[in-house]
Amino acid sequence: MIVGSGGREHSLGWKLADSPQSPKLFFAPGNGGTENLGTNLDIVDTNQIINWSRDNSINLIVVGPEVPLEQGIINEAKEAQIPAFGPTQKAARPETSKAWASQFMAKHSIPQPEFRIFNEYEEVILFIQNPSWPEIVIKASGLAAGKGVILPNNLQEAEAAIRQIMVERVFGEAGREIVIQERLSGPEVSVLAFSDGNTIVPLLPSQDHKRAYDQDQGPNTGGMGAYAPTPVMTPELLQQIQDTILQPTIDGMRQEGYLYQGVLYAGLMLTDNGPRVLEYNVRFGDPETQPLMMLLDTDLLPILYSCINGTLNKQEVKFRKGAAVCVILASQGYPAKYEKGRLIKGLNGVRNPDIQIFHAGTRVIEEQTVTNGGRVLGITAFGQNIAQACQIAYSIVRENGIHFEGMHYRTDIAYQALT
Repeated sequence: MIVGSGGREHSLGWKLADSPQSPKLFFAPGNGGTENLGTNLDIVDTNQIINWSRDNSINLIVVGPEVPLEQGIINEAKEAQIPAFGPTQKAARPETSKAWASQFMAKHSIPQPEFRIFNEYEEVILFIQNPSWPEIVIKASGLAAGKGVILPNNLQEAEAAIRQIMVERVFGEAGREIVIQERLSGPEVSVLAFSDGNTIVPLLPSQDHKRAYDQDQGPNTGGMGAYAPTPVMTPELLQQIQDTILQPTIDGMRQEGYLYQGVLYAGLMLTDNGPRVLEYNVRFGDPETQPLMMLLDTDLLPILYSCINGTLNKQEVKFRKGAAVCVILASQGYPAKYEKGRLIKGLNGVRNPDIQIFHAGTRVIEEQTVTNGGRVLGITAFGQNIAQACQIAYSIVRENGIHFEGMHYRTDIAYQALT
């Protein structure tokens, strides 16, 4: 059972479908692409998912998005004695509360930006009149679908953002608490790692593109594309990150009584003073998962079980040599308001196993695939290097006639590695 409906879930399903064990796949609720891999179920409620899984002898639940983790779906799966991949409700707090994560990192000496936590609107407004740092980052503490981070350019923008978060509650309860951080500079890198609570095994380092438009312009999104591996990450630097960030995080969680099993995502900035944690996610990233699954050269199924069973130290995890790039095709208006139901053309022209069209915001109506979300498709390609992977991905977009009304995408994915 794969919980979720995005490109991440499609790519996980695609990789699991390739397992020699030939698992039977179900998606709750899935999308227009996942129904080609298994069975989509029209259920999203946590209790319904657990009950259906128990009644239908599901052997493994894989949770894609963060909201079910916050709701405790892993706890419920454990009670129902169903193996489930992901952290428990309390172990998910590094993502579900940025304030908790900041305090946790401070307690365990994990490198991060300097920060202050506020619960009162008047207090934070007073603080930003004369902050402790030249530039600040404003974060809604709770879950905000990847959109709760604001980088203001001046005091007026900062005040407006804080008012929207804490007073107007544009992110709902996520804005009840707010974190103000020192704004750092340097390349951003995503490092995802498998964890069984004791052992940590990093995947290839990746970079995603949060801004909506080329040259990192426009509003933050859930991610407009990603690529892996990133050349800014040397083996020595990855080892440093494992030693000073990833392992201490897992060890700290265990010491506090929360065995962290699943995948840990560290969003990092490589500063002149070393890597710093900008944020944690407690699940696979989207769209980073798409190129990472393209590059994973080991059966995913036993890796997931080894994280649950505490045997990750005995599990082989290998990757293909080369690179992979994912280009997101988005709906007009995304990340703000957008229309659904627009016909998608050109989906059937690709027959190369090194090119995958991962569906995100799609659904099938009367045998026609239409848009059903902000991020619609993730065109993902493998190449011998990043430049070749980019060339292949963009050629699919431009030459295969993949199109829907209002479609937009960034033309500079992986520019960090190519300039």
